[in-house]
Amino acid sequence: MIPADSLIPFIIASLVLINSPGPDLIFVITQSAIHGPKTGISVTLGLVSGLIFHTSLVAFGVAAIILASHLAFTVLKALGTIYLLYLAWQAFNAHSEKLKAEKNIPKTAFQLYRRGIIMNITNPKVTVFFLAFLPQFVSAENGPVISQVFMLGAIFMALGLGSFITISLVAGKLGNWLNQSEKAQLYLNRIAGLVFVGLAINLLI
Repeated sequence: MIPADSLIPFIIASLVLINSPGPDLIFVITQSAIHGPKTGISVTLGLVSGLIFHTSLVAFGVAAIILASHLAFTVLKALGTIYLLYLAWQAFNAHSEKLKAEKNIPKTAFQLYRRGIIMNITNPKVTVFFLAFLPQFVSAENGPVISQVFMLGAIFMALGLGSFITISLVAGKLGNWLNQSEKAQLYLNRIAGLVFVGLAINLLI
């Protein structure tokens, strides 16, 4: 069982990262603002479902690494630290972007759901991010590693589902705010950058 002193920082970091500007968030906001909240919710369900694939890869991969070699796990953490610092650098240097609508957006709920799954599964950055993010909240002392990773993955998915559905419902106002306010995107990117730096430091020590 993962202790509360690990779960609380994980939940806080997850919420900040989920709600920071990124391709998935921008896509959900844009399509919800233009085509209605049902469109954004359908895509969100697909995106969250796709996370099951990435969580499974990380769960079995990290477990195998921990069982195989302490050195290998240390190397994994070091690489994760470097990747998180790279994400922080990208966030600090990100510029505001105009939200653009897709003309050929699928129409049915199932097509939108499938679109979300494909978007998520075909994005290798999600797996790499999970490899860098999840292991720092996992400890062999807290029980089976695979169970811990799936638990963290499930929490991340629940937080993402709740956040994106909420964003879909208020996308009209939020979409216009993000689109018109360069400062809004700038602040969100800076916050995300600070979180990435904090996670990198935590992972390193």
